[in-house]
Amino acid sequence: MDKVKKLAADNGVMIFSKSTCCLCYAVSILFRELGVNPYVHELDHDSDGKEMDKALIKMGCNPSVPAVFIGGKLIGSTNEIMSLHLKGSLVQLLNPYMSV
Repeated sequence: MDKVKKLAADNGVMIFSKSTCCLCYAVSILFRELGVNPYVHELDHDSDGKEMDKALIKMGCNPSVPAVFIGGKLIGSTNEIMSLHLKGSLVQLLNPYMSV
């Protein structure tokens, strides 16, 4: 869990992902289209990926990916991100991390 927390704290917009997850890809594309370049960490390419996957589930992500952190805070998975986007609240959260 320490590695998950450190990566989330060190990166403004962090997406824990798996390379085979289409929803992870969709969330990262959404962020890029909104002008944010998220740090995407592929759990299936990390030797600690299984432990990180378990840690994300313990933190409340079910399914564990995509797990989105903004400003070091767990926002959630695809459902939470899309809900925020449809309400117009996602851009407000991402605003400090948007490219000019």
